Amino acid sequence: MSIARPKAARTLAAVLAIGVVVTGCAESERDDDDSSNGSDTFVFGAPGDPASLDPALASDGETFRVTRQAFEALLEHETGGTELVGGLAESWESNEAGTEWTFHLRDGVKFHDGADLTGEVICQNYDHWYNWTGTYQNSALSYYWQTVFGGFAENENEDIPEPNYVGCEAPDELTAVIEVEHASANLPGGFSLQAFGIHSPDAIAAYEQQAASTDDGENINYPEYSQEAGTVAGTGPFEITGWNKGNGEVTLERFDDYWGEKAGVGELVFRTISEEDARRQALQAGNIDGYDLVAPGDVQTLLDEGFQVPVRDVFNIFYLGMTQDRNPALESLEVRQAIAHALDRETLVNTQLPEGGVVATQFMPDTVDGYSEDVATYAYDPGEARDLLAAAGEENLSVDFCYPTEVTRPYMPAPADMFELMRADLEEVGITVEPRPMKWNPDYLDTVENGGCDLRLMGWTGDFNDGYNFLGTWFAERSAEWGFENQELFDLMHEAETEPDLETRVGLYEQVNELVMELLPGVPVSSSPPSIAFAADVNPPTVSPLTQENFAETSFK
Repeated sequence: MSIARPKAARTLAAVLAIGVVVTGCAESERDDDDSSNGSDTFVFGAPGDPASLDPALASDGETFRVTRQAFEALLEHETGGTELVGGLAESWESNEAGTEWTFHLRDGVKFHDGADLTGEVICQNYDHWYNWTGTYQNSALSYYWQTVFGGFAENENEDIPEPNYVGCEAPDELTAVIEVEHASANLPGGFSLQAFGIHSPDAIAAYEQQAASTDDGENINYPEYSQEAGTVAGTGPFEITGWNKGNGEVTLERFDDYWGEKAGVGELVFRTISEEDARRQALQAGNIDGYDLVAPGDVQTLLDEGFQVPVRDVFNIFYLGMTQDRNPALESLEVRQAIAHALDRETLVNTQLPEGGVVATQFMPDTVDGYSEDVATYAYDPGEARDLLAAAGEENLSVDFCYPTEVTRPYMPAPADMFELMRADLEEVGITVEPRPMKWNPDYLDTVENGGCDLRLMGWTGDFNDGYNFLGTWFAERSAEWGFENQELFDLMHEAETEPDLETRVGLYEQVNELVMELLPGVPVSSSPPSIAFAADVNPPTVSPLTQENFAETSFK
């Protein structure tokens, strides 16, 4: 199965005015209700806005952070880990070929609009996505559907992959059976994706009656229902009740008919604060109760002031990408090796990343099965870099180097600072660097996806624990972003993607990692554990290496 080009987070930067900074005070100073009855409002500072209140139309972490509280998928991940557990399905199994997946649903699950969860509703959701037409087939809107299930009932573009989804049947009220054409490494993990959170039948019907999304050639115009509260309805512990785009706030209220343990707070607010310093100051001032992506240099300060700063386990990769067909020099393996040897990744890890960050040797962290201990490595060696450039006849190499602004990512806490370190390393070996800073969304993401940079900074946090979720994101087929062709690699990726036996598939991932690091299409830089902060009076949720925190676990002490 082909894979759509990755579409990174589409977030809108919003800068909020923050009150006077109060240091040394770790408890919230907002007016609180009686916390003993769980009716408090918990405010969380998010780095960016959601793109949509319908997670099926999104591919970014800020959207999923919000919608995850309101929508649930068939499968979920264990609290604080990466192992799959039941979600809306209590149990599941597949046939030996990996082409038929049977889900046994929980009894008594209600949607926010009062509808009951049934097998027919599961099928209605999956068939709704499969039958998308028009702009919905743009990978900016249907990235995860195309990644996991391929194309649609009627593909309208030759670039869209052939569908792997065959259909869904409900043999009884609490069973759904999903059939695919062939086994896929994306399953069963794909059934846990927030993009496949289940909507109520009335909500699906309302979506289909509204005007579809549109594309004016530059921007995606999302359908109206996805941009305001009131139509979307899931089964989660919170329901979405408001989205004030002007204030950058999404409000959710506890759903009292939730099938599981009720949320510990009555109201949950996600407030967009794009700058990390502003998020920290808002926490210190008592204007918010927690925030994500704490700068490494702020961790000890916050701890000393009495705040809580739990650290997630490592499940991401940060890399320097190269677009080979944009700059002929980058088509030379010696030049790519020179760039790898020129980078002092150890210093970058030690100065820019939280404690626990490590230099990466391949395009997945060592916490994912398929990590190989036998890859080619490229130690920091400026002398070797100069020799390789000379051997390639590129002593006067010039490159443009794109990096994002107005953003903080789990794998990239300070893009400009990280860029400057790499720029200095490259210039030290004689490479001329043209800096190209761009606003993260949409400029940077669109430029990168279309192969508009010689060098670029990017990364990935895993969606689920299968090596294909990392390697397949980049190396399943030729893309404009990378600009190279290697059929041996693409064939090996296809073999891994369609291999139903996990042990065999893991061995294939090891081979892919070894081949990729010989080809060196980019330089894996680091993996790091992103931090998240909370006020002292908060019982925080269990942190997730997948950044999939369940805020229903949150309460006030």
